[in-house]
Amino acid sequence: MCPSADIPALQSATAPSSLAALVSGLRVRQWAKNLLLFAGLLFAAKLGDGSRWVEAGAAFVAYCLASSAAYLFNDVRDVQEDRLHPAKSRRPIASGSLSPSVALSTAASLLAVAVAITAVLGVGSLGFLIGFAALQLAYSLVLKRLAFVDALAIAGLFVLRAAAGAEAVSVRISVWLLVCTALLALFLALAKRRAELLLVQTNATPGRTALSAYSSQLLNRLVLAAAVSATVAYSVYAFTTHDSFELATTIPFVAFAIARYVHLVVRDGVGEEPERVLLGDVPILAAAAAWALTCGLTLSLS
Repeated sequence: MCPSADIPALQSATAPSSLAALVSGLRVRQWAKNLLLFAGLLFAAKLGDGSRWVEAGAAFVAYCLASSAAYLFNDVRDVQEDRLHPAKSRRPIASGSLSPSVALSTAASLLAVAVAITAVLGVGSLGFLIGFAALQLAYSLVLKRLAFVDALAIAGLFVLRAAAGAEAVSVRISVWLLVCTALLALFLALAKRRAELLLVQTNATPGRTALSAYSSQLLNRLVLAAAVSATVAYSVYAFTTHDSFELATTIPFVAFAIARYVHLVVRDGVGEEPERVLLGDVPILAAAAAWALTCGLTLSLS
């Protein structure tokens, strides 16, 4: 992988590169997205199967490595744009604390290890990882510059995570669960675009190309529509997938967490970095913990 933009002198091989800067560039906080790989294990009620935990854990590690590889490549690719952004300008490559050559070589190494891990899990798992890496690459190079397609690509990455997790532990995953995953990811992606558009409107950053096709009014409607659709999809899954309606007891936690996120997006204009909102808001974390506990108990006893 090689970025098309020229790297200025500040980003030359002489720029300081430290382990701390490299770790920062991996965006470890965003590894939380890959917890979705455990969804198949949870909803197939296989939490007591130790061997499947090992397989799911291996898949989780592989996708964390592949994700970090994509982040490093993306940051080299977008170094010029990042320097004009109030927050992204502090990223290691944009700030000059990590050289592009180190970032790209590390990305290649991480991806190679991820491929090796999934190859051990099976051909299906390897195929999902290759598809995930290809979509990440396409997103960095082209798709994130296309309005609406950018959000759909993000949703596709989350669906691949969920499907890959099920493949790794050899269980079937509900179509409704995949639909719910796609809608939740679409909701988060649209909320992210809304927050980015607010920065553009306040002249805090020139913003990405795709934002020119969005408007605040349109994004408000789309965010709300995606939030409602995701809640409905999860409700349908909870009522129809299993033999009993006990999983429906988890619907209020999902509905609350989504409503809370919408509230924060509308009130505070957050959402540009979804992981900071999801991991930093106590009510959402409490709802997520209650959901996970209720799911685990319900599915283990069913």
